[in-house]
Amino acid sequence: MTIYIALLRGINVSGHNKIKMAELKRTLETMGLHRVQTYIQSGNVLFESEESPETLRLRIEEEIRAVFGISITVVLRTAEELERIIADCPYADISLAEGESIHVSALTEATPQKVIDLLSASERDNDEYHIHGREIYFLFRQSILDSKLAKHLNKLGDTVTTRNWNTMNKLAAMAKAMQA
Repeated sequence: MTIYIALLRGINVSGHNKIKMAELKRTLETMGLHRVQTYIQSGNVLFESEESPETLRLRIEEEIRAVFGISITVVLRTAEELERIIADCPYADISLAEGESIHVSALTEATPQKVIDLLSASERDNDEYHIHGREIYFLFRQSILDSKLAKHLNKLGDTVTTRNWNTMNKLAAMAKAMQA
């Protein structure tokens, strides 16, 4: 079986699209997914399945719509893909100063040209980004709340969700523990 990490976009943000993780876990188990685990309230789920990612993503989105009444995007990665995401981060070895952070945006498809154009035209102060396949890595040199580049994250569309570097590493560690 394949270990998957599902990143749910836009749940439990500012009181919108509220889903309790225990209810989400039960819903996914009812769908026949195995060894389901959740991590924090922002919609991070690990599980095992023999289904293809394309089929799974659509089934999970439909089940969330049916059970919780909300329409969201689910971005799926396998445990191996998540390991690669961690390994490919160009900012992983940088010592972060106070207020600096690394974030990763994961897309459902290869980065569209409109997203590349938006980011390249964005004011970014000292912030940086790097596009690699279906991921965009961000290095925010100031608080993400004050970043001009970060203000464009919500313009990337509904086929992308963003997690901070600590969350990505925790999910990778959880996936590795599932493999043991």
